[in-house]
Amino acid sequence: MASPASAILSMPLNTVAIKNELIGHSQGLRDVWNSVEMVAPTDSAVLIQGETGTGKELIAKAIHQESPRKLRPYVKVNCAAMPGGLLESELFGHERGAFTGAIAQTTGRFHAAHTGTLFLDEIGDLPLELQPKLLRALQEQEFERLGSTRTIRVDVRVVAATNQDLWKMVQERRFRADLYYRLNVFPIALPPLRERSEDIPRLVDHFVRKFAWSMNKEIDHVPEEVMEVLRNYDWPGNIRELQNVVERAVILSPGRVLRLQLGELKRVAQVEKSPAASRTLAEAERDHIVRTLQDADGVVGGRQGAAARLGLARTTLLYRMRKLGIGPATPSERCLTV
Repeated sequence: MASPASAILSMPLNTVAIKNELIGHSQGLRDVWNSVEMVAPTDSAVLIQGETGTGKELIAKAIHQESPRKLRPYVKVNCAAMPGGLLESELFGHERGAFTGAIAQTTGRFHAAHTGTLFLDEIGDLPLELQPKLLRALQEQEFERLGSTRTIRVDVRVVAATNQDLWKMVQERRFRADLYYRLNVFPIALPPLRERSEDIPRLVDHFVRKFAWSMNKEIDHVPEEVMEVLRNYDWPGNIRELQNVVERAVILSPGRVLRLQLGELKRVAQVEKSPAASRTLAEAERDHIVRTLQDADGVVGGRQGAAARLGLARTTLLYRMRKLGIGPATPSERCLTV
């Protein structure tokens, strides 16, 4: 097996271990960590984009922990977890009697995050009618509790995350453009696990040790056949799915060797790894990027550039362009040949 998870921190500089369980050395992950290091010392809003299970909350926590606010509150709100009326009270608080059942004054999450960081998870699920109030709180750093006319001023750094295409939602009038631009000051795109398969052995090693320790087991060997299947699988649920698969495997392993139910994962992996499928996926991705670059007049960065239209960080798009043979890009971030 690979070296212990605790040793990852002492590996060479081209290996990255991002707080807790987002571990690896792939180029995509290094780009993400570079972005975290650049934006963390600032107070700028950050929009983290990525598929479900890619570790968006871990990145939000890393931004807070690497910032000057690290000793101040870190407050999380899941915008998809409650109806709009309750969410407004959750964000901004309410006065006693503001609505039926409001028997006491409550402090909202914005107020609780004063001098710290507020993480707005699943921001794409924020109701349209609540978006103007959030925009004002972000821009002016002030708000009123439900049922109150007294303005409360705060100092809050906002990090938001979504697995949705917010730009498409803006075009469909399901998300306010002004709020999108306010949140998208510094976008960070997390690559899906299928694009960083070289990180899978380290992640497997970490999860095996974590769960074996918690279950009081000694598992010190992952068969090559098992690791090969894990590397080749497409992981639609990303790191969260990998973690669950490894946890189940640790439960089912009676001895020191990790046992995995290979059947379904192997069948899916064989389909995904077929040469025809790989060519088709690569060609489709290349064509999509080329068309987007053409629509953006060759501009990669900026609010109207191809990266923003694709919902990617500029560095991530440039990496994919290099990988797919698109480019090169000049220092002015215009693609010369597509």
